[in-house]
Formats: sequence, C-alpha cells, structure tokens
Amino acid sequence: MKLICIGRNYTDHIEELENEKPTDPVIFLKPDTSILLKKQPFFIPDFSNDIHHEVEVLVKIKKLGKYIDKKFAHKYYDEIGLGIDFTARDLQSQLKAKGLPWEKSKAFDGAAVIGQWLSKDKFPDVNDINFRLEKNEEIVQEGNTKLMLWKIDELIAYVSQFFTLKIGDIIFTGTPAGVGSVKTNDQLSGFIEDEKMFSVKVK
Repeated sequence: MKLICIGRNYTDHIEELENEKPTDPVIFLKPDTSILLKKQPFFIPDFSNDIHHEVEVLVKIKKLGKYIDKKFAHKYYDEIGLGIDFTARDLQSQLKAKGLPWEKSKAFDGAAVIGQWLSKDKFPDVNDINFRLEKNEEIVQEGNTKLMLWKIDELIAYVSQFFTLKIGDIIFTGTPAGVGSVKTNDQLSGFIEDEKMFSVKVK
C-alpha cells in the first residue's frame, strides 16, 4: 500500500505558508514505513527543530483503478478517516530553496498518523465534513472539505492518471490553515465532526 498526499489544497493554508496557488494538485508520496503504529507516541526526530502538525481528511481506496473518470470516483472508496501529515518544516524549507524533493521532510518514520475509519455512508455529503485538530485540548486547526480546491472525487481521478490505485492505498487530501510546531509532551487529538478519530502523544 502507498500513501498519496496532496499539498496546497486549501487556500488559507497556501496563504499562511506564502506558497503559490497551484494550477494542478500537488502530489507527494510517503512509504508505509512512515505510518505511526497504533497507540505509539510520535518521537520528534533528531534532524529537525521544527516539526509541524498538518491534520487531513483521509480516503481509503477499496478497489484497483487507473484513469478513473471523476463521475465514477465515488465507487473506489467507502471509508473516510483523519490523520496527520507531520512535516519537518525547517528541513522542507531548505529542500524547497534548493529545488529538491521534499521526501526527507515528509516521509520519515512515524510521519503519518492514521486514525480510525468511518463509513462514507455516515456523511450526507463527503464535500461538507467538519474536522479539527486539538493540541492540549485547544483547537489549533479547523477545516471543512467544502473548502478544498480539489474535492475528493476530483483528487481520485487526477491521481489515478499517474498512479494505479490499489486496494488499501490512502489519500491524504490536504491540510487547512493553522499548522504549527509540536513540542515534547504535547497531546494531539483529531476529530471529524464531534467523533474522536485519533489521539497521539509527542515525545
């Protein structure tokens, strides 16, 4: 399985990092070794002094697909989740300045939190899902999937032009504004609507 991540999919996040608004979805990958094991803490890596949290709605692919038409994309998933794309922002900035790939700052061990999954049928509209991240019981990020530049079905169709989607693949759909640093002993909890999807301790 692979983790397919979408960058710059919320205008307010693009603005807070002073990035250019893309004309197409920005895609990068994380290996399965980046998945933080269940009930394990997130350890801040030695190579960064500025690890940021980025909460994101997740989609789990349920069947093989290539060159998927947007109108059929809804048939390729039936579970919605929530996770964190941890980012070594200092390292990412250095890599971007040199025009180099981001993987060292995005795909390191433990850099992907994947919470529990909910049936897509739970939501009247997957393009209107509220989600948030709390750090030490204070809300630090809030978003709604209706604010995505590219909606879930559009992302599935776009990504499948380049990568064959396989059963179990997970798409990280992008983060809203409010990203920020994590520190030792922080407690991070993610919610879809009012349902807790994950809780992670930082060490």
